[in-house]
Amino acid sequence: MADTNDAGIGARIKELVAEEHRLRAHPNPTDEDLAALRAAENELDQCWDLLRQRRAKTETGGNPGDAKARSVPEVEGYLQ
Repeated sequence: MADTNDAGIGARIKELVAEEHRLRAHPNPTDEDLAALRAAENELDQCWDLLRQRRAKTETGGNPGDAKARSVPEVEGYLQ
């Protein structure tokens, strides 16, 4: 993620959602489409996690710039 302010993360989320919708619209997805979909889903989860971290730091008086993108296994391992 190049732009790690809230607006940049939000813009990236919008891009990834559009990509996800485009890939899901394929009636017969290729292996490459499925891999791209998984990658978009993973990055989307990471973006949402980073945005939540930044907001939590802001709400508790911390520095949102201290939030760091976490690895996919770490983000995907959270219990809902």
